[in-house]
Amino acid sequence: MVEVTAQIRRWGRSLGVVIPKGASDKAKLKEGKKVRLIISDDQNPIRETFGIAKLKKPTKRLLREIDREGWDG
Repeated sequence: MVEVTAQIRRWGRSLGVVIPKGASDKAKLKEGKKVRLIISDDQNPIRETFGIAKLKKPTKRLLREIDREGWDG
């Protein structure tokens, strides 16, 4: 698997993505080969990966409890 960031471009009445040559070489892509795309809006990749945590306690309180319990190893 090769991960790239690409810009969407107009191609006639459609939209297209240009895969950089280095990435296409690394993935051994050839014309006509089928690929699977995962479309992601890179607005906030951390939120996208981990979601939004809804904690019952404030963060500062949690950190104090962790310090008090000696979780730092």
